Amino acid sequence: MKILNQYRIPFTGLKIGKHDFEFEVNKLFFEEFEYSIVKNGDLKISVVLDKQESMMTANFHITGTIELTCDVCLNQFLKETDIKERLIIKFDEEDDLSDLTDEILVLKRNEHELDLAPTIYEYINLSVPYYSRCDEQGKNTSCDKLMVDKLKSLTDQKEEEEENPARKMPERP
Repeated sequence: MKILNQYRIPFTGLKIGKHDFEFEVNKLFFEEFEYSIVKNGDLKISVVLDKQESMMTANFHITGTIELTCDVCLNQFLKETDIKERLIIKFDEEDDLSDLTDEILVLKRNEHELDLAPTIYEYINLSVPYYSRCDEQGKNTSCDKLMVDKLKSLTDQKEEEEENPARKMPERP
């Protein structure tokens, strides 16, 4: 958990106005999250925190590459990522979550630190495509032909066994 401490911003000492923060994310970051879709990456995070009297806004710009597994051939490949998100941070004494959305984070008035690690993790994992293919990256990357052929032959073999169930059972002497 110590690795995630670097993604905290102590905002109580900041003056009103805009403040720039830079972070880097790599494999150590993703290892802190047990069920992360992304296991490795090399990303730069730029955060512009605009502190106001009663609230703050944080504009995120996340660029770099993440390592994904191809859903077709199971190869590891790098996907370029460019994410822009905005987070609104409000302060409240009550646990009123009626106006809470994906874009709004509510902190208690006595809190003095903003933990960005869960937000960064969420933005990166939400950027992962539902269906990942290494040949869709546009960098002369293609699926592993041997693996695709092997998977196709196993699929064909299974379909053949399902069509002819008598062929599976060995004959008795």
